[in-house]
Amino acid sequence: MIRIGVDARHLSGSSNGIQTYLLNLLHHLIKSTKDTHEWFLYCPYSIDKTVFNYEHVKIINPPISTKFIGFHIVFSQIFIPILSLIDRVDMVWFPANRSSLFLPKSIAQVVSIHDVVWKKYPETMKCTSLKLDEFFMMRSAKLADIVTTVSHSSFDDIVRGGVSDPNKVIVVSNGVNEPNPVEKKIDRSFFLFVGTLEPRKNLTRLLQAYDSLPLSIKGKMKLVIVGGKGWGEVNLPDMITQLDLTERVEVLGCVDDTVLATLYANAQFLVMPSLYEGFGLPLVEAMAYGTPVLTANNSSMPEVAGNAGLLIDALDVKSIADGLQEMITNNELRERLAKNSKLNAARYSWDESAKKLIAVFEKAIDLRKDKLS
Repeated sequence: MIRIGVDARHLSGSSNGIQTYLLNLLHHLIKSTKDTHEWFLYCPYSIDKTVFNYEHVKIINPPISTKFIGFHIVFSQIFIPILSLIDRVDMVWFPANRSSLFLPKSIAQVVSIHDVVWKKYPETMKCTSLKLDEFFMMRSAKLADIVTTVSHSSFDDIVRGGVSDPNKVIVVSNGVNEPNPVEKKIDRSFFLFVGTLEPRKNLTRLLQAYDSLPLSIKGKMKLVIVGGKGWGEVNLPDMITQLDLTERVEVLGCVDDTVLATLYANAQFLVMPSLYEGFGLPLVEAMAYGTPVLTANNSSMPEVAGNAGLLIDALDVKSIADGLQEMITNNELRERLAKNSKLNAARYSWDESAKKLIAVFEKAIDLRKDKLS
């Protein structure tokens, strides 16, 4: 049995892209390896152990208090190396941009780097996250046997930014789940934004662009915003009030999977005008329901949107407004993009990504053995 340790810190806490990525991949990894692999999930916070209730899975929590600020860093840098040695794992997977710098040399390691926001748009990051990425990411990539990333765009950014040797980086894309059966009963006169409410998501320009549209166009579709509170964003309710969009914009906050599925299926289109994305999970999630997308022409978004999206310049309010107007008023365009959506989304599969990741893990173990021999 191959023994794999996982930095599972992101299984707890509020829902975000990394959590979705880790949760889905772990399910597929674990289910497909019951006779070949043992899994050790290292998490400093309490998580629902019934989610991974398998004989070949162990969830390890530290035996001490985890309430003080910064414990997650102590856990990754000190506890995971110790626990991985105790559990005699062959490899540890760090799925969220940074690894432990003190992992025993006998243990292989894979780090998944989703993006290099800290190099491309540092001003959109919290100061602590920026400093941590600046300190850990390149060191993590250097120590890793293999670096994975989620898109060809991120691969290019990692290599051009000098974060890692290109020969060490392998693209293992995000996936998408099979759409849940959803009845299209709700009012479809809306378009949808899904994402954490933070500067990189570019909500200020999106609202300004929507506000600039003629009333006759705004009256055709309202904007529904879904996502948890991030940091540094303009006070959304105040801005909506100032722009006199109270009747046109609905902010739902975090919603459960059932509600989100219903929104994806019933939206006329998804809008994602981000300044930068390593992948952009809402794009492929929306397309899986046959919903077209309006998204930015930067980073990974054209790659993921494919022939199911209309592209705009995220830095230009007028470009965003023109894109909104086209998507709201051009039924023929929306229908054409919608026809491409499901087929485009079918390029992405958590199951296929898990198979690729297993091969990456086994290759990393072999590479580490070669280094030690």
